[in-house]
Amino acid sequence: MTLPSGIVVETPSGIGFEINVPAGSPLYKYGEGEEVKVFTAMIVKEDDVSLYGFHNRESLDFFRMLITVSGIGAKGAMAIMGSMSVDELRRAIMFEDVKEISKANGVGKKTAERLILELKDKVGKLDIEGVSAADMTGITVSGGTGAEDSGDSRTEAIQALVALGYSKAEAFGAVAKVPEDNLTSEEYIKKALKSLF
Repeated sequence: MTLPSGIVVETPSGIGFEINVPAGSPLYKYGEGEEVKVFTAMIVKEDDVSLYGFHNRESLDFFRMLITVSGIGAKGAMAIMGSMSVDELRRAIMFEDVKEISKANGVGKKTAERLILELKDKVGKLDIEGVSAADMTGITVSGGTGAEDSGDSRTEAIQALVALGYSKAEAFGAVAKVPEDNLTSEEYIKKALKSLF
């Protein structure tokens, strides 16, 4: 059963649990009577006990990390996680993309800046879609064989996309999706633009 901000999950014994779920979560796709696995966090306050649920452990871990940030409570973390995927959020933090994080309902510029400051080192140790944090900064490059160096080309393509008005996170995500290596920066830009439209 779905609610405006979550779902109700009934156990085999007939007990129903109301679980807050981020907007756009795959958990909303389950119909009544279907079996579902939900990864939950219980937040206990003086006047309230609430469950927050996610479709995988990675999202739950990210939620727990977000609520450690000063000024971000469970509702703020849910708003952030409902406005972008975990990979998009990781990229936004790594690239210090305040504008992207501030798009979440109720998250202002100062809160987004604090989130980036407090989580950048933690997130930097994680891989994003198989691309390490070193690759993201252009440190890891392919060996050149006369062709333009792929790390430099990718970096130039990202910078060009940012100059065109895309956020750093969007630009990185689009260029990272291009599977070919050793392309020129222009070729990376063309292929990245196709995924952005």
